[in-house]
Amino acid sequence: MKVCGFTIIRNAQRFDYPIEEAINSILPLCDKFIVVVGNSDDNTRSIIEKINPNKIQIIDSVWDESLREGGKVLAVETNKAIDALPEDYAWAFYIQADEIVHEKYHSSLNLSMKQWKDDPAVDGLLFNYLHFYGSYDFIGDSARWYRNEVRIIRCDKSIRSFRDAQGFKKNGKLLRVRKANAFIYHYGWVKPPHLQQEKQKYFHSLWHPDEWLKKNIAASIEFDYSKIDSLSSFSGSHPLVMQQRIAKSNWKFNFDPSKRKLSFKSQLKQFVEKNTGWRPGEYKNYKLLK
Repeated sequence: MKVCGFTIIRNAQRFDYPIEEAINSILPLCDKFIVVVGNSDDNTRSIIEKINPNKIQIIDSVWDESLREGGKVLAVETNKAIDALPEDYAWAFYIQADEIVHEKYHSSLNLSMKQWKDDPAVDGLLFNYLHFYGSYDFIGDSARWYRNEVRIIRCDKSIRSFRDAQGFKKNGKLLRVRKANAFIYHYGWVKPPHLQQEKQKYFHSLWHPDEWLKKNIAASIEFDYSKIDSLSSFSGSHPLVMQQRIAKSNWKFNFDPSKRKLSFKSQLKQFVEKNTGWRPGEYKNYKLLK
């Protein structure tokens, strides 16, 4: 069973993306890894070149700045990686530049891929998510955070990234998936406040025209992490590949989990989810097989 990892990246250094950690977090599970490197203003390509030359294939790319609607450029770039996937591989493991897989899941993920490899009904594997916010000590726990996404897919060119590259479709239809029984640790909302603010400006520029940015994005130098509705304290261990980055963190974020700022509707959703496991109105871009 051969597995090919894939991702896209641009300006990793400028916006403090843990791309090296992201790739290394799943590299032990991959026989090959494709990285589509966009035209950057920093040393992004050099960072990728140094990770593992024996496994990594770099595809240089120039982003189409006109594809702003819905973050479409991200799906276009991701599909460039899918087009380069080896046809004789069984699975493709997608990881975004701020996502990390804990090493404790490697064995179970390997077993899951072997278990469903020969079942044509299974298009991919579905992951749970932990969204870190403000610092490495808190995770988002309200309904604003997505709970699941597909991150392992068949090496099948009919599977395409869509919208803003958050999910996939096969021939225009939802992927049929099984649970991976593993978590993705999402660190996109953990950066020094000034870098988070810069990232937000850049991030929204992929979705919206300049006029929208001027009206909706604060002109402040630092991102205000205090405007959050609900968080829980994180008491688990972070992946080994993140230990050095976490040790270098030089900002402090304080939040009292007992003082949540949830609307009545959000409180009701949280109550239903806690007691039934069902989240009312949840968006799902996949079909979970039973």
